[in-house]
Amino acid sequence: MHWQKVTLIGVGLLGGSLGLAIKERRLAAKVDGFVRRTVSLAECDKMGVVNHATRDLDRAVKDADLVILCTPLSRMGELTGKMLPLLKKGAIVTDVGSVKGSVVAELEPLVASVGAHFVGSHPMAGGEKTGVSAARADLFVNAVCIITPTPNSDKEAVARLEQFWKAVGARLLKLSPAAHDDLVSRSSHLPHVVAAELANYILSPVHPPEQAAVCANGFRDTTRIASGSPEMWRDIAMANGKNLSRVLGVFIEDLQEFRLALDTGDVKAVEEFFEKAKQRRDQWIGSGTSPE
Repeated sequence: MHWQKVTLIGVGLLGGSLGLAIKERRLAAKVDGFVRRTVSLAECDKMGVVNHATRDLDRAVKDADLVILCTPLSRMGELTGKMLPLLKKGAIVTDVGSVKGSVVAELEPLVASVGAHFVGSHPMAGGEKTGVSAARADLFVNAVCIITPTPNSDKEAVARLEQFWKAVGARLLKLSPAAHDDLVSRSSHLPHVVAAELANYILSPVHPPEQAAVCANGFRDTTRIASGSPEMWRDIAMANGKNLSRVLGVFIEDLQEFRLALDTGDVKAVEEFFEKAKQRRDQWIGSGTSPE
């Protein structure tokens, strides 16, 4: 599979890594990148992530066969609206956003109105470091990429998009937008909220200055993802708020049960809490479904 032109709308960690992967694997004759800031043009050139970086949306999108939205969720609708007159018929538009229900509902009909095809994507890759300087060509190797077609999706466009994600090294999973948002609210969005609250609470200035000094490897590893982009995670939390609120409720109930076991001195319940967690995580690691 080969594309004549792939356009990345937003060239940060994910967009930059896609650019490097596409170029390294020779998946497209040309890769263009649209950026907001002038300083990003020099960064893209330095990292070699695209063939041409520009702040001109018209220039970036013109003649593109595949357009990938790599921006915060809150900007995708606006940018897609501006792209519509520029999209060529038959072009495929996708995204890398962590929420699919609202994105697909908004963008699929917009893109279809000009004879192009939108299919949602979510590569489960990334990290706490942001920006194009953190990009790497192997970011998507063995990462799960979820594709969320709908009954209105063009089958050929879906097939080509599947081939694209496989070509950059990803493992595919196909879900409905609603099923995607339900599952990632537990496995991705909830852990970020928990990591953020641990950082907020434990590193709060209300605690003695020695508190930070006794935060060791366990705290560092557990809160690593709290260093992610606040703008991005604000958008994710709000866009998947209904699901996230529900799973937070269940999570809090589980913690309350653990607290009750502590308060009542229930040694068996406390040990079972940790034993069950160890068994489930060890099984996950050994199953081959984890990214480790």
